[in-house]
Amino acid sequence: MRKSDSNARNAISVDNADIRLIRIFIRVVEAGGLSAAQADLNLSLSTISEKISALEQRLGVTLCKRGRGGFQLTERGRLVFDECQRLFGSLDLFSRKVAGLRSNLGGSLSIGLLDNVITDPRSSLAQTIAKLVEVAPALHLLIETKSPGELLRDLVAQKLDLVVGSFPRMALGLAYIDLYEETQNFYCGAGHPLFSLADQSIDIDRVRMYRIIARSYWAARDIKIFAISTPHATVSNMEAEAFLILSGCYLGYLPDHYAEQFVQAGRIRPIRPDIFSYRAKFQIATTEDWKSRPTIRTFVEIMSNQIKDAEAGRKRPECN
Repeated sequence: MRKSDSNARNAISVDNADIRLIRIFIRVVEAGGLSAAQADLNLSLSTISEKISALEQRLGVTLCKRGRGGFQLTERGRLVFDECQRLFGSLDLFSRKVAGLRSNLGGSLSIGLLDNVITDPRSSLAQTIAKLVEVAPALHLLIETKSPGELLRDLVAQKLDLVVGSFPRMALGLAYIDLYEETQNFYCGAGHPLFSLADQSIDIDRVRMYRIIARSYWAARDIKIFAISTPHATVSNMEAEAFLILSGCYLGYLPDHYAEQFVQAGRIRPIRPDIFSYRAKFQIATTEDWKSRPTIRTFVEIMSNQIKDAEAGRKRPECN
């Protein structure tokens, strides 16, 4: 007899009853024991034990040791647990894809982004796109990268469905959904006269003596604190600003996540964060009727949930 024939004969056909037993087994393992899973499952200890025994009989393997010595997975139990997690991961993916088909999440979705958001771990944009592809596999994405003002103009002109960014000015007739905040620091490059000075020796008057950069889309905000009428250089994106700061001739603002690579290399440093740093609110800007548009609503819900989950993970204390 061929091995494949033997495997086929011994294969288990999983039905609804098996799935219910597997869910109980997963909850018990995640809780760390039968007693610990009681409240979550809302079942008596004896009932949970019976369900685990029924699953063991169904699978033909001993899944765990339980009793006065405590709860412990067997080697085969650990393998079964890993396979159970893969099974439910596949079921969840199936459910999301079918839900997407039922919701008619097809056609196209045009998204506008700021440049260099890719270095920001708080954006969760890559994870959002991954989830969106799962629930709407037929959806065609169009992505544009521009300045905040250009993104809002394209949104108002209906060239884009939604934009993700931080907006110095808000256009009327749009909806704005808050996501997270980005820290902007004021940086100085190696070779600049201020680079080697201690922060306590630097104040607004001293900074005003040197060349200051302004971003074309945020010029007023960038130079307001320094009370100068015009900047000494104007840029349209973060890469251009970074080049000028790295030259050691200019001072300017960068997002902390983008600047971190240069800070770690000792090429730039933030100066007086207590005075010059600020937090920029990141939002999704879209049409006011976004809740009635399935693809936009799905994107907003996925991204909002991804950011909330990531933030909760960062706040959760680490186990020793």
